[in-house]
Amino acid sequence: MSDTPADELLSITNLNAAAGDKPLLYDVDLHLNRGDIQVLMGPNGAGKSTLGQVIMGNPEYKVTSGNITFDGQNITGTSIDKRSLAGLFLSFQAPIEVPGVPLSSFLRAIAAQHKELNLKGKRYKERIAEILEQLDMDPAYLERELNVGFSGGEKKKVEMLQLLLLKPKLAILDETDSGLDVDALNVVSRAIAAYRATCEGSLLIITHNTRILEHLDVNRVQVMVSGRLVAQGDAGLIASIDEHGFEQFTDGDAEDEAGERK
Repeated sequence: MSDTPADELLSITNLNAAAGDKPLLYDVDLHLNRGDIQVLMGPNGAGKSTLGQVIMGNPEYKVTSGNITFDGQNITGTSIDKRSLAGLFLSFQAPIEVPGVPLSSFLRAIAAQHKELNLKGKRYKERIAEILEQLDMDPAYLERELNVGFSGGEKKKVEMLQLLLLKPKLAILDETDSGLDVDALNVVSRAIAAYRATCEGSLLIITHNTRILEHLDVNRVQVMVSGRLVAQGDAGLIASIDEHGFEQFTDGDAEDEAGERK
């Protein structure tokens, strides 16, 4: 019988990971409950995006020790597609362009893989139309090649479209607010609110900017520096970072808001 608490959705224990022969993550422990909104912050190059990719199972990264448990199952060695079907979602910091693949075909393909959504025929069309309206996206986007020629804001809208379509148990949003103007950021914020309202999904938001966090009820903040989680605390830690930056955590002896040393 599992010792994992019933409300725990993601458990990362003693995780070390590398790209080739280069170690990138060191002894990472992170635990996230169902319905949580957690934030992973840190300076550029800290390893935040790497952790997101490792959780999602990107084969470019190798777990050298430790475990990742999701929804009660050890997924450390499973493939990206299986993690997606289990309810994991990762929005990319820089979504790739896929020439020759219309957005409509891509969305139909991923919806068909997630059979639990029961999105077929008229039901699928109605759901897509509903999401397009929520995101203020012209239906003409569906006939364009996936992300080809899209602005940064448009690419992020496509990521949010996928989020609302798939309704994952856990969405990892990697620098979703990066480079967005106010209008695009508002669209992303509305999408996150809709995701939370429709399926009470959990969020792990990776960012070095606090703008996207202003209207979210954050449960926990983790700070990563040089591939290590060096501090953690409640939402009050965000204000401390806004005021003092990440330099306060780079002395190797960071202390979190509760006085715990990492």
